Amino acid sequence: MFPLGQAHVENVTDIPRSEDLFDLGKTEHASLFDSLGQPWEVLPRIGGYLRDTLEPRQLGQAHSQTVIEGDVFIGEGTLIEAGALIRGPVWIGRNCLIGHGATLRDNVIVGDGCVVGHAAELKNSLLFNGCDVPHFNYVGDSILGFGVNLGAGTKLSNVRNDRRGVLVTLEDGTRIDTGLRKMGALIGDGCEVGCNVVTNPGAILAPGSMIKPNETISGFYRGRRS
Repeated sequence: MFPLGQAHVENVTDIPRSEDLFDLGKTEHASLFDSLGQPWEVLPRIGGYLRDTLEPRQLGQAHSQTVIEGDVFIGEGTLIEAGALIRGPVWIGRNCLIGHGATLRDNVIVGDGCVVGHAAELKNSLLFNGCDVPHFNYVGDSILGFGVNLGAGTKLSNVRNDRRGVLVTLEDGTRIDTGLRKMGALIGDGCEVGCNVVTNPGAILAPGSMIKPNETISGFYRGRRS
């Protein structure tokens, strides 16, 4: 066993692949995952990807009291309510709802048919299609797979209290240093996360997991619907 935070990735066989967590056909941005070593390596790629590919356009409807700064793409059929702050680079897909008081900032990709509701905040994150982030949520440095639903008040914490690098704990208990100071959660397709859940930095949720309200989740979590 390697010392804490020093497991060599090439000697670990239980790391979930991106395809184990996410259906890459459920995002227009699957090229972010090309030639990855580990799925969390998407996170530092988002900014460069947006700089290279985003062409600012507003094809949806933004309320006159929406604040839009920097390079932002808003897809057809998307509605942005009063009081939302969108600070690019940000890419919002088609037929989304961005609610009153929502904040999307600093390298965010929102897929088609997503809801980012009242007082939700997204930062340096990727949402696959069909995600609901509906009320009072924080999503920092995270990936939400297809059809993920976060209950009201759920927070995906992305920085350790001691400010050290983020470790991920695999299903077999092995711990790996990601090399990232900021990493929230990788939430697999179809997960249902209850109200007021907190995920600690580096959490990984297997697809189809369900988390009861008011839980704190660390490491790898696999919880099936009953």
